[in-house]
Amino acid sequence: MTIVTDKYRGTTTYHCVYCELIAAARYRGTVTYQKIAQLMGLPIVGAHMGKEVGHILGAISEDEHLQGRPMLSAVAVGVSGEPGNGFYLLARDLGKLKDDSAEARKLFWETEIVAVYKEWQHTFHTKK
Repeated sequence: MTIVTDKYRGTTTYHCVYCELIAAARYRGTVTYQKIAQLMGLPIVGAHMGKEVGHILGAISEDEHLQGRPMLSAVAVGVSGEPGNGFYLLARDLGKLKDDSAEARKLFWETEIVAVYKEWQHTFHTKK
């Protein structure tokens, strides 16, 4: 099942963005769409930037979903500090989000980002 385009899959750009998302998740943080655009060599504003960042985040989250992991793009946020509409549209298309109300979206994102953090958590080892 491919919902999003294969435009970026297998590219260096895909892997750079993927690594940035994992790094944010491992340290329980977020990464902005603008930072992702910079990694992709795109302008940090505009419709083209939003479309291309959406494509790559969609491909990454779809691939993660197919591997049984939460949507890694949950750590990608806009200037509002929250994901954009495309995150929720993909979640609905993947069958992960049933209720499209504002409250359900917020709860879904909060739950999904915690699941992402848990999946990719950095384990600190102490000397014994």
